[in-house]
Amino acid sequence: MGAVIAEALPYQTLRVRAAQDVCFIQIHRPDANNSINDRLIEEFTAALDRCSPEIKVVVLEGSPEVFCFGADFKGLQQSFQATGRPAVMDPEPMYELWRRLASGPYVTIAHVRGQANAGGMGFVAACDMVICDDKATFSLSELLFGLMPACVLPFLVRRVGFARANYMTLMTEPIAAKTALEWGLVDDCAADSGNLLRKKLLRLRRLSKSAIYRYKRYAQHLDDTLEAAKSKALEANVEVFSDRANLQKIARYVSTGQFPWEAE
Repeated sequence: MGAVIAEALPYQTLRVRAAQDVCFIQIHRPDANNSINDRLIEEFTAALDRCSPEIKVVVLEGSPEVFCFGADFKGLQQSFQATGRPAVMDPEPMYELWRRLASGPYVTIAHVRGQANAGGMGFVAACDMVICDDKATFSLSELLFGLMPACVLPFLVRRVGFARANYMTLMTEPIAAKTALEWGLVDDCAADSGNLLRKKLLRLRRLSKSAIYRYKRYAQHLDDTLEAAKSKALEANVEVFSDRANLQKIARYVSTGQFPWEAE
């Protein structure tokens, strides 16, 4: 296949294309705010599996309006209403996907336009580099629904430190691109982020594949926090998403648009 991945596969949640030694993976669930479901995690993992050995850079994108809005609340609501009980959720494939973005044998770039929220922040924080347009926003809304960004936090703390990750978790409000740049969540920002991405790729393509591979392998040994945090992150994620009260809040929000603090 050379430097081409299996682009013709029937992805339902992604658009995938290769351009020489760069793989572009776009989250494409326009009717669901580019939210995360099991299918997206499976397809994204498969897309990485099918990257040829020549791929040096993986670029993750969403739409101009929404990068990724987090967990698929509608899917959770439908499952809860159909069964009347919390679904058995396994967060490990998602955590492992993010860890692959952090440690895989390629440079990973999150190109953020629009909103990155909740689980979408996991994709952002896992990448080696983050660039965005000047209208992008970043938020963790989980606590509003009694949830927590359990699997996101190891990646986010690694990028911006505990204090700022803690602030974003507690405040639940979006931060603007300028603030994200100041905090180190974003590495570069421009009104025309597409042109900014092209400039980064021109530079990164000068690196050899072997140099990237060796560096990423070495960097893993310098920082083992993602492995150390994994068991606690998965345990906390399962706990909050198995809570009936939390799922009832989610179901009401999907059905009525009312937030948990609003009266019936």
